[in-house]
Amino acid sequence: MERELVEFQQQAAQQVVDLAEKLQHCNMQISCAESCTGGLLASLCTDLAGSSQWFERGFVTYSNLAKQQMLGVEAETLQLFGAVSEQTAAAMVRGAKARSQADLSVSITGIAGPTGGSVEKPVGTVCFGFIDAANQISTVTRQFAGDRSQVRWQSALFALQQLYRLLD
Repeated sequence: MERELVEFQQQAAQQVVDLAEKLQHCNMQISCAESCTGGLLASLCTDLAGSSQWFERGFVTYSNLAKQQMLGVEAETLQLFGAVSEQTAAAMVRGAKARSQADLSVSITGIAGPTGGSVEKPVGTVCFGFIDAANQISTVTRQFAGDRSQVRWQSALFALQQLYRLLD
């Protein structure tokens, strides 16, 4: 378990370097809206010297109220679909881009555990939202295995990989 966590951390660190190079080459910036990762993605990005050239801002919206106040997620969306849903991830990413100067944005909302899961949405369920420079939104749900730390690191790594792919 510990070895897997170290591997996720190493992969994420390399992915940030790759993403930074590509963003700088394209003269673009990103923003992020995080829930279950609690700012891990923003921290990974800003750990890299010079990140202010390509990382515009991050929102940590752990509570539903924060999602509403900071990102404009509608209460109805949260009530109908829940905080962990592709609909909420789409609303979060839309809000992150609208409230920043970023060209691309990502949102992450999920259940890192060890509690909080259900039959429909077990621990490890994470929903992502992505918005590109043309304001096209895509969402995806992934199921990650492992403990709380591993779920959070896998989520951050997946977000970085998908942001990189958006630039292709």
